[in-house]
Amino acid sequence: MFICLTLKADFCGYLSARKMKSTCIWVKNYQSIVDNGRSHAIVIDLPEGDNMGPTALELAVMGLSGCIGTIFAMVAKNSKVPIEKLVVEVEAEKGSSTITSAKGIVKVKSSADEEKIRKVLKKTLSICPVGLLYKEANIPMQVELVLL
Repeated sequence: MFICLTLKADFCGYLSARKMKSTCIWVKNYQSIVDNGRSHAIVIDLPEGDNMGPTALELAVMGLSGCIGTIFAMVAKNSKVPIEKLVVEVEAEKGSSTITSAKGIVKVKSSADEEKIRKVLKKTLSICPVGLLYKEANIPMQVELVLL
């Protein structure tokens, strides 16, 4: 059994054992390249710039959907809940300057019963680091489960 999942936001020491790093290098206009210090980079831009990548705020929304999807898959695997298909959609409302709320739909196709899938989702939402950031920022978040 994968016991580390009982420790909130630790993932067997992954987050506590190391620091995360990011560097942003301006390219032109509103365009920058941002990396994570692990050989992965992405272009961020504004639509009124060259529109060559998502905005930083869009990355925050993408990070939430990606985190829910990744952590759901991890929790499902460790709970021995098979997944045939998993799609996470997040729609965020933006106020005058930042995200004010987010709604997610987690679509799952699995041979497991609904109760097991709901437990996986509940556990996922309790440990998803990006979701915890939203919670800490007091951004209301609703997540719905749809069985495929």
